[in-house]
Amino acid sequence: MRCFIGIDLGSTTTKAILMDEQFEVLGRGITNSRSNYDTATRAAKYEAFIDTRFTLFRRALSAVPDIGDKLDLFLGDLERNFRLEQFVDQLADLERTCLENVKGERFKGKERAVGEALVAVFAQLREEAPALFARDAKRKSDFFRDIAGSRFMAVAQEIAKRSSLSYDLMLNVYDKAIIDVENRPPSGEMADKCLKALNRVMSAAPEFAGLAGRVAGPVREALDVPLEETYLVGTGYGRVTLPFSKEHIRSEILCHGLGAHIMYPQTRSVLDIGGQDTKAIQVDPAGIVENFQMNDRCAAGCGRYLGYIADEMNMGLHELGPMAMKATRTVRINSTCTVFAGAELRDRLALGEKREDIMAGLHRSIILRAMSIIARSGGVRDQFTFTGGVAKNEAAVKELRQLIRENYGDVVININPDSIYTGALGAAAFARRAVAN
Repeated sequence: MRCFIGIDLGSTTTKAILMDEQFEVLGRGITNSRSNYDTATRAAKYEAFIDTRFTLFRRALSAVPDIGDKLDLFLGDLERNFRLEQFVDQLADLERTCLENVKGERFKGKERAVGEALVAVFAQLREEAPALFARDAKRKSDFFRDIAGSRFMAVAQEIAKRSSLSYDLMLNVYDKAIIDVENRPPSGEMADKCLKALNRVMSAAPEFAGLAGRVAGPVREALDVPLEETYLVGTGYGRVTLPFSKEHIRSEILCHGLGAHIMYPQTRSVLDIGGQDTKAIQVDPAGIVENFQMNDRCAAGCGRYLGYIADEMNMGLHELGPMAMKATRTVRINSTCTVFAGAELRDRLALGEKREDIMAGLHRSIILRAMSIIARSGGVRDQFTFTGGVAKNEAAVKELRQLIRENYGDVVININPDSIYTGALGAAAFARRAVAN
């Protein structure tokens, strides 16, 4: 099967879309962006290939008699167990790398004690791993570094205390090792992990016992489908750092415009608020860009602005929107500069303003800035599509809907759950168009 790949290298996350010859999306992948964009590209693309395999599993298993409403549950269990296999392999890699790093003057005379403590830490992490991927498990992140890091820190602190070792020493070993591990692709074959996951599911879930003889064949057949990387196009903030020829690079404006058109063919206006910039794009009925405007100099009004505020508030980025939704009034935020907004935030808190009311004001200021950029690009025409990571922020969406209604009337506003992949979708479409039928 010929595959066409789009990569969107954002300042915060790198996204990948894998598309077939009929322009149908087969797989999506996302990872944290790193200073090494080549590594981020490999990781996001690997995730898109994994997702594609699960799309093929779904197609193959849909024809299995009597699977019916068990299909989603089965695929969910299969993916969780695949992720468990992958996580355990990466844990083993992290343990080996940590042990290799226990050397040098700082560890002199403590090598054995630190090594034994690390072995104990990873033994506990392996023991805990299945619970992290159980059906009812809730994780704040799916990235290996985040999952492994949070548990390593908690367990290492406890074991270091029992072993009379410096916790900072343990943390230093981890910090050096995790960089190497996350920059390496997971070891082993994807197919082997899928088959191990299949065996886990069939042996652990009694509700699938009667399907054992009927699902293994379709899963293996789906694994045997060759996925040929035919053409790749890169876009996004980090596109110029990629080792691609210029024929394999497209601008963010073109990719977001085309991606929004593919999602919603009637789209004429597009707003993308990403980590580093805000783009307002006007497209024609074919998805071709007619006009656009971007934020000028700083990250105010972008995802980085929200990230800065989250740090100031000692909160997770995902917590800002829900907090703002609890507001009873909207505090006016005068500063448009990210740094000054942080200072104004502290002043407002000192004056006794509620955090949720301040958050509502900050979200409104972001969208007001975006509305100015939209106006310069030509305004809002029906239909309007909102994309980018900030489109998942419910408070930002609420303010956007209100301000568009006030300024442009009751236009159709499209917000896709997968809007963060819009740029990668456009890039994949350009990749498909680059290859003649």
